[in-house]
Amino acid sequence: MIGWAYISLILAIVFWVLGYSGIAGAFAWISFILFVVFLLLAVIGMILYWKPSRRI
Repeated sequence: MIGWAYISLILAIVFWVLGYSGIAGAFAWISFILFVVFLLLAVIGMILYWKPSRRI
């Protein structure tokens, strides 16, 4: 999922350089949403699979 965010960010930069600001904005928004979803899933995964260390 983070790879998709990077790809859409690169596409946003390319379209911005070429002058297509509407498409660049859409790709930037998609990149932001994918990155936020990735972060949320990563945090949820860490919380669910976290096991405290058992020191004696």
